[in-house]
Amino acid sequence: MAHIHTKTLTVDPFHPDPAAINQASEVIQVGGLVAFPTETVYGLGANALDSHAVARIFEAKGRPSYNPLIVHIPDKDAARDLVQEWTETAERLADRFWAGALTLVLKKSNRVPDMVTGGGDTVALRVPAHPVAQALLKRAGVPIAAPSANRSNQLSPTLAAHVAQGLTGRIEMILDGGATTGGVESTVLSLVENPPRLLRPGLITPSEIAEVIGAVQVGAEAPVQSKTTPLLSPGMLARHYAPQTPLIIAQGDGAEEVSAFLRQGLRVGWLTFHPQPPQPNLYPTLMPSTAEGYASRLFAELHLLDGIGVDRIVVAETPRGGKWLAIEDRLRRASLPTE
Repeated sequence: MAHIHTKTLTVDPFHPDPAAINQASEVIQVGGLVAFPTETVYGLGANALDSHAVARIFEAKGRPSYNPLIVHIPDKDAARDLVQEWTETAERLADRFWAGALTLVLKKSNRVPDMVTGGGDTVALRVPAHPVAQALLKRAGVPIAAPSANRSNQLSPTLAAHVAQGLTGRIEMILDGGATTGGVESTVLSLVENPPRLLRPGLITPSEIAEVIGAVQVGAEAPVQSKTTPLLSPGMLARHYAPQTPLIIAQGDGAEEVSAFLRQGLRVGWLTFHPQPPQPNLYPTLMPSTAEGYASRLFAELHLLDGIGVDRIVVAETPRGGKWLAIEDRLRRASLPTE
């Protein structure tokens, strides 16, 4: 693809400068691409109603055309025009969790281009809570399709610098609003099944959702379809969210795996819950003990370890269930070998 000049504008994450938002919205309105912070990770946005603009997202990311995009909207009222039916279940979930890190999958209306949905008949919708994302949506006046602002299958970006590493020269603008707080992508819930089914875990848990709508299907993830069949949701590719460095999930704290790699003369990054004494070739990171804290740092730490060029990354076993479900999912996909 042709090289594009990428402009970065620094914005206050709580009170974004209207002039910067105006510039970014103008890029969106003319079919350009803008990376912007959300409360989960940075998204790569285009006008969701413009097929040509959406196609540029797939080109910039190197994303498979059958992998659908999440459409970001400013409020639940904006969802109604994009779906065939705004259900009572959707209404209850939106009232409880929007704006926030929950994505709802419903049957799409004809307004949504097939390019957005990977050719499928459903659309994934989310109302982001981040002030920069909200300001951009309201000023641009169109729904914004926005997957994570990284090259396909690679680590998700939680800093503007992460975006720049992968997408400089491929997109028009980056809005630098500092570090994102959530650190992992949104929970995705399909409302086209009964009971609704979890398609991608996030920091909004199945039990929290069940408190609002009753039973939720968990653990019955659909197999990844063939490369000619649309996926039901973003985040369902087997290998995803992955560092360049081979990542190993340990049984236990990882000490045995780390020792074995060090004996081989390898440089080892180690995400651990326990302080470690200095050792040659060892780069330990003491991770938070809460799921929210761990999630907020996970991708940033993996970016750092990739950047210093370690040979292996060992990750201590994490707790299971609840909000840790999202972290388990990201680590499992990141640990799979490339095809």
